[in-house]
Amino acid sequence: MTTLSRRALNRALLQRQFLLERTGLTALEVIGHLVAMQAQEPNWPYIGLWTRIRDFTHAGLTTLLTQGRVVRSGFLRSTMHLTAADDFRRLRPVLQPVLNRTAGSAHFRRNNAGLDTETLVAEGQALLQTGPLPRRDLARHLATLHPGRDGRILAGEIELRTPLIHDPATASWGGWGTRSSVTVTAAATDAVHPGALHDLILRYLAAFGPATVADIQAWCGLTRLDQIISEMGAGLRHYAGPDGQRLLDLPDAPLPDPDTPAPVRLLPAYDNALLGHADRSRIIAEADRKQVTPGQARVLPTLLVDGYVRGTWSFTAGEVRLTVFRPLSATEQQAVDDEINHLLPFLSPGHGRGDGASRRPAAAQSEVRRPKVVAGRPPRKAPKGVAHMAGMREVEAARPEPNVRPAGGPLSAARPPAGRPRAPSDRAD
Repeated sequence: MTTLSRRALNRALLQRQFLLERTGLTALEVIGHLVAMQAQEPNWPYIGLWTRIRDFTHAGLTTLLTQGRVVRSGFLRSTMHLTAADDFRRLRPVLQPVLNRTAGSAHFRRNNAGLDTETLVAEGQALLQTGPLPRRDLARHLATLHPGRDGRILAGEIELRTPLIHDPATASWGGWGTRSSVTVTAAATDAVHPGALHDLILRYLAAFGPATVADIQAWCGLTRLDQIISEMGAGLRHYAGPDGQRLLDLPDAPLPDPDTPAPVRLLPAYDNALLGHADRSRIIAEADRKQVTPGQARVLPTLLVDGYVRGTWSFTAGEVRLTVFRPLSATEQQAVDDEINHLLPFLSPGHGRGDGASRRPAAAQSEVRRPKVVAGRPPRKAPKGVAHMAGMREVEAARPEPNVRPAGGPLSAARPPAGRPRAPSDRAD
């Protein structure tokens, strides 16, 4: 059996994620290939597509959302994702056990104890029968039906147990941060297709493989997949991993040369290239992981250099700040500057900032961060600036990051002031 090194796994992941070379595929084709794109905060998928697609524009995704060909809803790991509408109809029922498990967690049980789940779901569906409904109104109606209970948590359970999609305005490019109002609509899904789970696994391998069973489960949130994957074994290719683990792959999936050069890439917060495996050592060193997931369920935007996470980046008020974990060479620094300059027009005025502000790009700044010690050179002037939108919360029902809450849970995009009740929009949108 062939043994694959971590570098071989890294290059395979980058190629299948369109991170070795930008693709000429459409946004719909890329989203379909990836199965889903994490969309806790609506602007991030745009950057995820920009970093993968040549000449990508905002309209390339916004039009799909407006037409209903791409939808935003709870999906993988009970978190908000964008999916092709056809995939949502077919695959959401396959993932429903994960969302049901989240809906049965302690957060919901404490508020909903004594309520019959089927009755609660029926009440929610009845309220949604007339068409789109602001989530806050759904919560208010449910609180009226069940005095003394938090209507926001009741609405959160409805959204987990019932396929609901968000209005295009909520999912489209606009202001940074959690949107103050979310409108939801009941969505039709297919009956569970016998081959849908097989299809989900094969598509995962096409975009994230080679991978272990644990990797597949960490990505989708489903558990106990050993048996079904064992039944698929004859149609899969097997490798040994760098630590002796059994890796699965499609028979004809590409494995690039491990020495293939990897360009600098700027990944958005919560990109599934970073979150799509139980063992993430193929893209990030364990020593760096806590700097990318610093607590409060955040997963920061990351900087890839030579295929691996080398730092984080931020964009605020037209300023770019790079926090690199180890010093960059002059050649690497130039490549980073070039990629920043490539991204800047996408974030500049005239490209859909939701607040309408006109901001002159400030200079990029860089620092070197080591665990518990921030040190490094003085702020460096770069040709142009980028900036950081506060990282949103990723929820992994099957394999949570520290302090992670489910999509129907109470954590907000930015930590709310102490003592303030969390609004419905404070959930992981």
